[in-house]
Amino acid sequence: MGEAKQDNVVPSSVHSTVFKESENLEGKCTKIEGYDFNHGVNYHQLLKSMITTGFQASNLGDAIQLTNQMLDWRLADEPVADDCNEQERDLGYRKSVTCKVFLGFTSNIISSGVRDIVRFLVQHHMVDVIVTTAGGIEEDLIKCHAPTYKGDFSLNGAYLRKKGLNRIGNLLVPNKNYCEFEDWIVPIFDQMLAEQKNENVLWSPSKMIARLGKEINDESSYLYWAYKNNIPVFCPALTDGSIGDMLYFHTFRNGSSGKMLSFHMFRNPGLIVDIMQDLRAIYGEAVHATPRKTGMIILGGNLPENHICNANMMRNGADYAVFINTAHEFGGEIGECTKAVKVHCDATIAFPLLVAETFAPRAYLKKYRLYRLRAYLCGHFRDKYILFLSFLIFCFVFWFFYFVFIV
Repeated sequence: MGEAKQDNVVPSSVHSTVFKESENLEGKCTKIEGYDFNHGVNYHQLLKSMITTGFQASNLGDAIQLTNQMLDWRLADEPVADDCNEQERDLGYRKSVTCKVFLGFTSNIISSGVRDIVRFLVQHHMVDVIVTTAGGIEEDLIKCHAPTYKGDFSLNGAYLRKKGLNRIGNLLVPNKNYCEFEDWIVPIFDQMLAEQKNENVLWSPSKMIARLGKEINDESSYLYWAYKNNIPVFCPALTDGSIGDMLYFHTFRNGSSGKMLSFHMFRNPGLIVDIMQDLRAIYGEAVHATPRKTGMIILGGNLPENHICNANMMRNGADYAVFINTAHEFGGEIGECTKAVKVHCDATIAFPLLVAETFAPRAYLKKYRLYRLRAYLCGHFRDKYILFLSFLIFCFVFWFFYFVFIV
């Protein structure tokens, strides 16, 4: 009877455990709120609301916010160091020094329509250094010759092989695209080999990529704009793809006739591509960035992520880092002071939204400012021209009346 009576009473220790007094989070944490479509369809406000939505939407909102911090940073925001030179003390110079942006992406980004967003960033010189895989190079060039098509993730590989089609996720690439690519690139390799022999040119992957960007001469290509804007594109695994196949077959070609040699023969030396030049170059991009801060935006993982992170570790880590991928994180190649955000999402979804809220408005603002400056200058000189023309007309009329009626 006594035990039954005790069961009807909640022990104070249990009550205090279950109903533990909460810490007051008001003013300490962001309140979770979503977008209210009663206010209409406003995409800017919708994307702005991501940060208060929760889950990966909040991570995307944080990534947008961090990217804007990266792009807004100026050396003028920092206190003047005691050991800086005279130029670094000049306020005008300090306002002009921006964060150096490293952009990394895997090949599927270029296979997809996100290629056009990458091209936009490079065209407007909104990134400073690019790292990608072999597919991220060749897919850009191949698309200048022939299109990629939408297929389905479930299409059978053996069936597609019989049809002469290649599947990249839910994208389809006809074999003829690679054939056209080979016809285009092999003569360039011939010319590069001739320059190596006759002019002692020592090629590196980034130099080869710049040359291909020059030769493609197509404004839809991000490599064309990287060449034009002098943005280095690094690819330490350049041979891991169709370009590697073409380089392999190129070692068997007879330079004078263009015919294939037998497979027990090869040109020695053939086209030499020095990877150590690029290792020094990309590490130098990070090490010598000072007094600039550095920021990393990496779509996908593996090689581009590792290469960019390793380079920035040479300066004790980047200052900003945005990762967009669907992988579990095991690496730790960022600095102690790095502001970092990871968005666990397909980059083809998240990256266009991020660009819409960060890079794109700045590109159009720059265009608007140039338009206003051009309009001002045109108006200024037009007014001067009209004043000068009026003066000439006045002089003509004055002298006309003077000679006709007075003289």
